[in-house]
Amino acid sequence: MHHLKSHLFTGLFALAAITTGQTQTLRIPFQLTAHNNIAVPAILNDTDTLHLMFHTAASDVTLTEDATKKLKSLRFNGTTDGIKSWGGAENSARYSADNSLRIGGLLLSGIEIWENKFSGPDTDGKFGLDLFKGQCIQLDFEQKIMLVSPTLPKKLKKYQQFKLTIEDDLMFIEASCAFGDTVITHPFLIHSGYSGGLLLDDQFANENKLGERLKIIGTKDLKDSYGNVIRTQKAILPGLSIGTNTLSNVPVGFFEGAIGRQKMSIMGGDVLKRFQVVFDLKNGVIYLKGNKLRKGGYRKE
Repeated sequence: MHHLKSHLFTGLFALAAITTGQTQTLRIPFQLTAHNNIAVPAILNDTDTLHLMFHTAASDVTLTEDATKKLKSLRFNGTTDGIKSWGGAENSARYSADNSLRIGGLLLSGIEIWENKFSGPDTDGKFGLDLFKGQCIQLDFEQKIMLVSPTLPKKLKKYQQFKLTIEDDLMFIEASCAFGDTVITHPFLIHSGYSGGLLLDDQFANENKLGERLKIIGTKDLKDSYGNVIRTQKAILPGLSIGTNTLSNVPVGFFEGAIGRQKMSIMGGDVLKRFQVVFDLKNGVIYLKGNKLRKGGYRKE
């Protein structure tokens, strides 16, 4: 859960020749890990092989400290201070300028890479949506293929269309939470880097007394990219609806005793993977259709 602000540096990516000139659909295979992360093979500087997590709530390319120790082609240029992450105060990070990165048929040059401590399990780092500005991204969780193209796919009749709210390059979608006789519509950050179902912000959790109204099933410690740890309550939300798509017994988390720290609610990989997803980044729209993973549903705790 890490989001570096693009204004911290100039010329983050040399993208113009790639995004504006792209006319064909790029097919990028991925692995859906046991932790619900989207892991994509990549090659750094035509030398080092990586597995990177596709992170819908990040803007940069980052690598973990463990990964950078093993790389032959990476050279660091300096360190930047004052980077904020969701789990703690300001952090510092080393950066490397002017790298090339090959992801599927996509070759990117002039890439800046940042170092931090953690990524999704079994991945060496992460990349965000800045690689695909103005493009349409299709996530096919049944075939485990990411498709990137300048235009929308033709077969969208069975998909439902939703407007995204975009703030500081973060994408939010509205969903309805059902508990007891109450149904509340709430915005959620689409966060493929979070392995769980939902993570609820402090204000929402406290105003609706979720600690009293939901079935608590345990606690869990979460770490951000820099190792900051926060303990969450684990619970079961009876129902979650996005348009006419409804999921039952959705696992949720919310922070205990951390009022005001978690300021936004998050929709993670355990929800996202249950849909075929198309992001129209140019127009700020998402298309969703339930897939085979949705049919299995969540087991009732």
